[in-house]
Amino acid sequence: MPSASLNERAVLNVTGEDAEDFLQNLITTDLDTLERGDLKPGALLNPQGKILFEFLVSRNGDGLRLDALRTSTGDFLKRLTLYKLRAKVQIVVDSEMLVHVSWEEDSKPSETESIVHDRRFPDALNVRRHYGGAQGPGGNGMAWTALRIAHGVAEAPNDYGLGDAFPHDINLDQTGGVSFRKGCFVGQEVVSRMQHRGTARRRILIASGPSDLPETGTPITANNREIGTLGSVAGKTGLALVRIDRVKDATDNGMPIMAGETAIHLAIPAEHRFTFPEATQEA
Repeated sequence: MPSASLNERAVLNVTGEDAEDFLQNLITTDLDTLERGDLKPGALLNPQGKILFEFLVSRNGDGLRLDALRTSTGDFLKRLTLYKLRAKVQIVVDSEMLVHVSWEEDSKPSETESIVHDRRFPDALNVRRHYGGAQGPGGNGMAWTALRIAHGVAEAPNDYGLGDAFPHDINLDQTGGVSFRKGCFVGQEVVSRMQHRGTARRRILIASGPSDLPETGTPITANNREIGTLGSVAGKTGLALVRIDRVKDATDNGMPIMAGETAIHLAIPAEHRFTFPEATQEA
């Protein structure tokens, strides 16, 4: 059973009589469809529809657990508190909570353990998020990165910058992280318009090359024109946030796509449902 410690993550616990209604009206995830024992991605957006904070949400007793980037939890707490007003909600950062992940385990977890199923991945992988307990082994961080890459699962800050991406950019619409049925949430109007008009131009794709890819943050170019940025890297594969219309244009015209000095191939993650545009905007 591979596993990895996630020291870059921390937990916010949201409890109280109004906890679920409070979050349901703010975040992109539909909590009505969140089953106990499951974990889903989500985001809190600004009014312009861009991601201010990304997290993984799961049920924790009578409340909700938000698994977020450790460096952003202080600002995340402040932002949630601004929306709290008179709601009967308590929001507490548990910076001491240990977080680790495991996958490819045959046995089912005990119902008494704080272990949840990460629904961003195929069920067959049995990816589990573990909260509390003993610290898991930390030597498989690269294996975890490689697993995320193989399934197109992006995370800040390596794959995109907070405040600089829409949910569609990082494929939240593909992984259950944004709902278009539940009603209002912050930034919902912009995100729904992108969905219904099909105007998402940037996407996370899987990059692969004949040799080890360059470092995270390397520009991706086609015909000497920047079309995106390389994110997480594990050997010869990585994630790339790119303009898919320009990827299509380069592919149709036989132009090489480069990450620095390395020629790469870009592909849509196998589990995702979006496609390359039929025609480029230039056409």
